[in-house]
Amino acid sequence: MRRRLIVIYVTLLAAVLVGLNVPLAIALANNVGNQMFVDRQGDTARFASLAEPALRTNQTIALADELRQYDEMFGIAAVIVTRDAHPVIASRGGIDVTDGRMREQIDAALSGQRTEPGSTLWPWQDAPLVVAEPVGRGGEIFGAALTVSPTDALTAATWRRWALLAAVSAVVLLAGVAAAAPLANWMLRPVQQLDEAAHALAAGRFGAAGEPNRNRSGAAREANRNRSGDRPLTATGPPELQRLTASFNAMAERVTTVIERQRSFVSYASHQLRTPLATLRLWVENLEPSVMPAGREDHRMVSEEIERMGSMCDALLTYARAEATADDVADVDAAEVADARVAIWSQAAEAAGVRLIRAGELRAPVRAAPQALDQALDALLSNAVKFVGRGNQVVVLVDTPSRRWVDIHVIDDGPGIPSADLEQATQPFWRSASHQNAEGAGLGVTIADALVTASGGRFDLMPAQPRGLHARVRLPAGPT
Repeated sequence: MRRRLIVIYVTLLAAVLVGLNVPLAIALANNVGNQMFVDRQGDTARFASLAEPALRTNQTIALADELRQYDEMFGIAAVIVTRDAHPVIASRGGIDVTDGRMREQIDAALSGQRTEPGSTLWPWQDAPLVVAEPVGRGGEIFGAALTVSPTDALTAATWRRWALLAAVSAVVLLAGVAAAAPLANWMLRPVQQLDEAAHALAAGRFGAAGEPNRNRSGAAREANRNRSGDRPLTATGPPELQRLTASFNAMAERVTTVIERQRSFVSYASHQLRTPLATLRLWVENLEPSVMPAGREDHRMVSEEIERMGSMCDALLTYARAEATADDVADVDAAEVADARVAIWSQAAEAAGVRLIRAGELRAPVRAAPQALDQALDALLSNAVKFVGRGNQVVVLVDTPSRRWVDIHVIDDGPGIPSADLEQATQPFWRSASHQNAEGAGLGVTIADALVTASGGRFDLMPAQPRGLHARVRLPAGPT
């Protein structure tokens, strides 16, 4: 964007300079030509006034000497012609009055017309300037006076003025180019900061987008500030962008506060619940020897419920941490992680009568938050082993569909999830109608989705063919 802005600015400046310089250059050429025409017209009119008595009395010697001196001094030829266009006095020999331009001016003068300024005398034209004046008195024309001026001096003067104009324009353009970069930086610096902060906010790095959360302790706040450059955006640039920056800072601070409070509440509540649950679990276990045979089933159900509540607290803690894992993204080999998770879950799959298969690429670098892919695959494999059913299989496939992305597929041929429910499957605590009483907190798929999204990837649930569930984790490809 900076380059485009500079190019647009310089282009507009160049267009303005061209728009100003072209008419100015034409005006300069006209001005030089008009000055020369006025001088020649005055000289020619003087010769015409001197020629009238000379032609009438036929005393032309003095006028011939003056024309010759004029020619020697200024290099401008002068000639006096009679009524029949015959030259009678000339400042030099060899003047051809029958030349097209001269003949045209002589005919106009003999008809009583003075030479008027013609078209612009361009510096690349080498035709002489011809000025003619009628010689006569009282409406009677005796002849015409003619001056033929070379335009070398005129051309040189025009070129000099144009060169000066071009030099000034070049200096202005260079000054504009030199000022374009600082101007673009001044205008785009707040835009760049807003862009980076918006991306950080969208990626879940709330600390990098606005004021540190006020709920953190002073030491934690300062540590986070030092780690991620956690400071409000500086309001610089044009006034409109300063107002936008201030509004963004306020929005980022509010979003950060709300999200951090939510995370803190979930984490705090889960931590606080674990202690009384552990105490309750201990009391229930201590009561086991005293339970009568008729109450043993109830005792077992209470113990299992406490275990379920403990698992739910652990899942809530994992979910709270999953939304904040994008602060640090590293290079991870997805194929290596898939191999490790398949190896870990093989024993559980075998015990559940499920065949666990690893397929696809042997090496697939990705960019992901630490442990994000591990925990996502754990959540998916846990659900797959739990719900796919004995005698079925689960395939973990690592694929590279393009140079930008790496896909990790978990595909089973179990009962799957109805298509109408797939969009709700990533919601916290959601369960399908057929698994309402299954073990777990209902956060496995939700955690996987949060982990993958926080790493800049995408999580999709699709029906498998011919039956089953297809979970796809798509992560940005890392350096090969």
